[in-house]
Amino acid sequence: MQESLAVSFRVVLAFLLAVAGGLVSALVGISHQRLCRLISLAAGTLLGVTLFSILPESAASMNWWELGIALASGYAVFFLISRYVYHVCPACAASHFDEATTHRFSEIATALIVALAVHSTMDGVALAAGHEVSRTAVHEGRGKPDLSVLLAVCVHKLPEGLALGALLLGAGFKRKNAVAWVAAVEATTILGGVLGLWASHAVSTFWLDAVLAHAGGGFVFLAAHAVLGEMVKHSKPVIVIHFVVGMAMIALLNLVVRAL
Repeated sequence: MQESLAVSFRVVLAFLLAVAGGLVSALVGISHQRLCRLISLAAGTLLGVTLFSILPESAASMNWWELGIALASGYAVFFLISRYVYHVCPACAASHFDEATTHRFSEIATALIVALAVHSTMDGVALAAGHEVSRTAVHEGRGKPDLSVLLAVCVHKLPEGLALGALLLGAGFKRKNAVAWVAAVEATTILGGVLGLWASHAVSTFWLDAVLAHAGGGFVFLAAHAVLGEMVKHSKPVIVIHFVVGMAMIALLNLVVRAL
């Protein structure tokens, strides 16, 4: 029961942050320059949590080749969706959503919603699996509570909601309808949390680590796609600085937790 409440808190918090981003877009708006800084910061946290939390945790119960397959599968899923369906993350590809894209939004809406729903579902699964893997590690005496996945996903959700809300407004949606659509799409984060919570009781520790590593592969894709995409059209030093700060946040969090 306690684990269910903990996972529920995590996925609902992530969902609310995404909706808050959509609400800010609808009511206040945000410049593309500021959005890109947030995107780069979030990308750094996603790569940081993969390098400093997910890989060490998963490597404890997996061989190197098993870990490699899990990471590659997560990367491949997001790559294939972005290539053949639509950008899996509107925030990570913010510079691709120009005025022409928003005006033909009706043509791409279904593909975008499907892609983002898969992405958000994976966020929820990662939150649930990350909590369970951390809890198991603490119980077995080989680790301490780890909030890195929660921090990375939450930092990423705000610009995700901002970008999606801005895209919907640019496509002509009314403010309340734009926020409603952001909430509807991002609700799949909660669905992912439910699936992850179910899996935590139905599969072994090995498969939980594999699921977490799979999510980490997706995070690597999002981080790389976000940074490379923004560096093409914006100031490289600004993008790199915010990206490094995001990674440093996760590294510092891990150092602090381990020192306690």
